[in-house]
Amino acid sequence: MVFSGGSTVVRAALAVHPGSGHGAAARAVDAVVARIRPVVDDLAVVCADTVAQSRALMERAKDSGLDVVVVLGGDGSAHQGVQFCADNDVALAVVPAGTGNDFARALGLPGEPVPAAEVVAQALAEGRRRRIDLGRLDGGPWFASVLCAGFDSAVNERVNRMRWPPGRRRYDLAIVAELAALRHRPLVVDTGDERLELVATMVAVGNTPYYGGGIPVCPAAAPADGLLEITVVGEASRIDLLRILPTLRTGDHVRHPFVHTLRARRVELGPPNDWIAYADGERLGPLPITIDCVPGALTVVC
Repeated sequence: MVFSGGSTVVRAALAVHPGSGHGAAARAVDAVVARIRPVVDDLAVVCADTVAQSRALMERAKDSGLDVVVVLGGDGSAHQGVQFCADNDVALAVVPAGTGNDFARALGLPGEPVPAAEVVAQALAEGRRRRIDLGRLDGGPWFASVLCAGFDSAVNERVNRMRWPPGRRRYDLAIVAELAALRHRPLVVDTGDERLELVATMVAVGNTPYYGGGIPVCPAAAPADGLLEITVVGEASRIDLLRILPTLRTGDHVRHPFVHTLRARRVELGPPNDWIAYADGERLGPLPITIDCVPGALTVVC
């Protein structure tokens, strides 16, 4: 537990994903430990190379009593931390060391591991925490940032197959490549209060604004308002998408006439098609899916 007024966390685990950011997490681990250890009473450092290892190590740490998990890695690593912490009511801190770092960005953290660790350490020392919402698939996993399907999930599939270049440029190249293979599908977006039926290029459901290394695809999304922000791009041509691309980095894409935005506590996406849903950069599965916003589902150190 945490006591305010400068008291320290009783017990913490630092979950390190050494391969994140092409080894950035492994290179930063000693510096991060040096900043976290002085502000907690006990720190267990666990390293995992796979999702299964990560889950097993977190469960083992929980059995010994755990107040907070600090994840050193990218968005995929943070996604695994979210699953564990939301299910077990353990606080989560994120030290970004990946290629996208979108969840850390939404929390207002620096983009480099050591400066972010210093911010996290100060928050731990001062007992600063808050509860945020999460998205959750019906009967499935949690997500903290953005769930997407369509063009953008095809970009994710391509990015996951690429080994070069690093960081944001990888997404930019994948976008260009997927433009050549552009495909539209019938889409139904049903919030209960609103229903869209259209031929679409993509859909994004945001608990926070960012995906793809800093793209504010759902610019109005806020992680503590109890709502999801939904961005739907209709039957856009390659030329239309090329016109949108420069506005993605600013969030002005929502002004285009074939872009629709909705806000909802719950949304159903269908019908069945070959679109694959991704959330927090992780592959989840095909449509149809139902997504809920769960208010206050996760405690974050910030």
